[in-house]
Amino acid sequence: MGELERIYDQRFPAREADHKNAIWQQLGAWLQRFVPRDACVLDLACDRGDFIRNISAREKWASDLRDMRAELPADVHFNQADGLELDQHLPRGRFDLIFISNYLEHLPNSDAVIRQLQICHGLLRTGGSILILQPNIRFVGAAYWNFIDHHVALTEHSLFEAASIAGFQKERLIARFLPYSTKSSLPQHPQLVRAYLRFPPAWRVLGKQSLYHGTKV
Repeated sequence: MGELERIYDQRFPAREADHKNAIWQQLGAWLQRFVPRDACVLDLACDRGDFIRNISAREKWASDLRDMRAELPADVHFNQADGLELDQHLPRGRFDLIFISNYLEHLPNSDAVIRQLQICHGLLRTGGSILILQPNIRFVGAAYWNFIDHHVALTEHSLFEAASIAGFQKERLIARFLPYSTKSSLPQHPQLVRAYLRFPPAWRVLGKQSLYHGTKV
């Protein structure tokens, strides 16, 4: 745990949190279209909760391997757990939507990716959905391996395949959505972020992360 915290403190220093959250305010507003406002939502591997704090939902939950309670708003129920053991900590069939961002590539292998998605499938109610924001190695290239804790290479095709194996039905798959990270070429001012999200042709140039939306049937 100590080593993991050192990696993330170096990669995402606290001084950048406000700047990153300002970007996520715009992303959250755009992603709200996938999140019913009366939904029970889980942000898996939440980090500082950039997604869960910037969407509206009836009930908000978050989980992370690290203890992130001090970083999260008071209305978020936090559970500290390994994502691959989350079904031992949270009730099955409870959630309407599970959000995952920049996490699956950190798992040890492709079997673990499928297992994680199967666990999410079990935590969702029938008709619930999963929303995954995922770096796409097809567009990122060698820079995908610039992070020492990246282990699994995923494209939009392998992400779709893993989700299908786990039991999800695809609703929408955007191969090119966001740039690789908030430190990359995504416009940084909130108004420019909003403009980028409203202009899909720009995604085809700058987008290096895929967005997958699937349903538990």
